[in-house]
Parts: sequence; structure tokens; C-alpha cells
Amino acid sequence: MFSFSKDIGIDLGTANTLVCLKGKGIILREPSVVAVDMRTDEVLAVGSQAKEMIGRTP
Repeated sequence: MFSFSKDIGIDLGTANTLVCLKGKGIILREPSVVAVDMRTDEVLAVGSQAKEMIGRTP
């Protein structure tokens, strides 16, 4: 039987979300930000793209 599992760590931090892979280190570092349309509850952007939208009104 084959095993395709990998050792992975996820840090859902206050400012940043990190994903680490054993033997490779941090493979993803994104701001912990989500932009949501207040009228429709639609997710508009996540991570860096959402952070760039802070303070902007559509």
C-alpha cells in the first residue's frame, strides 16, 4: 500500500498565516486578511490582495 502523506504545519496567526513543509521550511506566508462585500457576504479577496484593499471603499 502506498502512503502519500506529508508532514505539514499550518500557523493561523493573528497577522500572518504560514504553511511549513517538513524538509522545505515555510512554503507560504500570507497576511491573515479576508475582504468581504458587506452587502452580499461574498469573499472578494484573501491574503495580500485583501490587505491592499484595507481602507478602500468600493
